[in-house]
Amino acid sequence: MKNQHTSKYILPAILLLAPGINWAQDAATTSMGTGKSGSDLLSLIYDNLFLILGVVVVGIAIWVLYRTNETLTRLYTYNLLQQQGISPTAPEAVQTLQESSWRRLMKRLTNRVPQSKEKDILFDHDYDGIYELDNVLPPWWLWMFYFTIGFAVIYLGYYHFSGSGWSSKQEYEMAMKEAKQQVAEYVAAQGNLVDETNVTARTDDAALAQGKDIWIANCVACHGANGEGGVGPNMTDKYWIHGGDIKNIFNTIKYGVPEKGMISWQTQLSPSAMADVASYILTLQGTNPPNAKAPQGDLYNPEGAGETTPASEVIQN
Repeated sequence: MKNQHTSKYILPAILLLAPGINWAQDAATTSMGTGKSGSDLLSLIYDNLFLILGVVVVGIAIWVLYRTNETLTRLYTYNLLQQQGISPTAPEAVQTLQESSWRRLMKRLTNRVPQSKEKDILFDHDYDGIYELDNVLPPWWLWMFYFTIGFAVIYLGYYHFSGSGWSSKQEYEMAMKEAKQQVAEYVAAQGNLVDETNVTARTDDAALAQGKDIWIANCVACHGANGEGGVGPNMTDKYWIHGGDIKNIFNTIKYGVPEKGMISWQTQLSPSAMADVASYILTLQGTNPPNAKAPQGDLYNPEGAGETTPASEVIQN
């Protein structure tokens, strides 16, 4: 009997503790995902102590209400039997008193008047032949109403006075922060979709600064710190061996010129990074650094509809 009696509390306990267990799992996952230490997790629990205490109080209240209802139900049944003139020792009385707590609870929750006794609670008026019964409000409805009042008190204290719960403004700011991060990730992903057929010159300072860093790290050895040329050609004049527009430069960086010692960078640089350094190279045009290497290739004239002049002819002239 004791095990059966105890088992009646298992489901309510699980339903009560499930949100707390889920919150603990989310907190642990967040802690591991952000690299927080155990002390940070304890701090998180401390910050939400009011909510935890609220859950505990509600659990205790539910248990007290259940026990109180069980006692009151027994007294109610005993008094009802006495009013009906039925001895508590009579077989039907014993059967009623020995009903399961759940069955008695359901009767108590509904508190319905038997149909045979509805005439006792019948009002003396009617509307178009419709009669009204003086039924009481169902206890289950009243209990739910009381619960909403208790929940409102806890909610108000947690979100408006404890300082632990987020306000709608804080939730909005967090949502906007996450949205900006998602936009940045999307833009970064789109930046890596460029290739030699759709690349365009980048002019924003951030992209050009990134391109300069890549140039210093990878290109100076062959082309000089200022693009004056060395093992590789001069990048500051208007003569190009493999074309001088952004698409030609990007193509050369991506695939390289193996027969002349220019390696392919597509396995070491992302498409976005190659677009940045190609754009930076275009800014070197006309800078005229000292010790510049002699022109190589053909004169690139973006307005000349493909007309080119070999560098050898320019030098001879």
